[in-house]
Amino acid sequence: MSAPPPAPVREPAWSLSRAAIGLWVTQAVLGTVVYGAIVAAAIVFVPADAGWAVPLLRWLGPAFVLGYAVVAIAIRPRLRYRVHRWEVTAEAVYTLTGWLTRTWTLVPISRIQTVDVNRGVFQQLFGLATVAVLTASSQGTVRVPHLEVDVARRVAEDLARRAELVRDEAT
Repeated sequence: MSAPPPAPVREPAWSLSRAAIGLWVTQAVLGTVVYGAIVAAAIVFVPADAGWAVPLLRWLGPAFVLGYAVVAIAIRPRLRYRVHRWEVTAEAVYTLTGWLTRTWTLVPISRIQTVDVNRGVFQQLFGLATVAVLTASSQGTVRVPHLEVDVARRVAEDLARRAELVRDEAT
């Protein structure tokens, strides 16, 4: 049994698909609409004379929705795109995720049990897919999200084939 590969000293080479920005913007717009509807319902249905806090909330609610919209729609998707990275090498799958809390994950090819390609509803609209790499570790599944469908299929097929070769060599 070979020793696990050393942790890389560089960031993974590949970014997610640029279509991920559109997906994240769409999700943020939907979230903003939901928050806006909640604030609008509060403004419409809560009587103005219901207490001292109501006038303050009538001003703060829309301000919150506007602030959320700016951050969630204009800033967060582009920042997430810049920081989420992935790479598959001969020895391992590397992912670097998180825009506030950064998480580096390294999965040796020899630890891979299954590889799946998943496509959520919004991913289907944007032609994207997620490669899910299941391992026997306590971390469970490592995901490489928002790849073009063809790239995701090729990566999954390659990882599954190489993991099978490693298992065959070990027996």
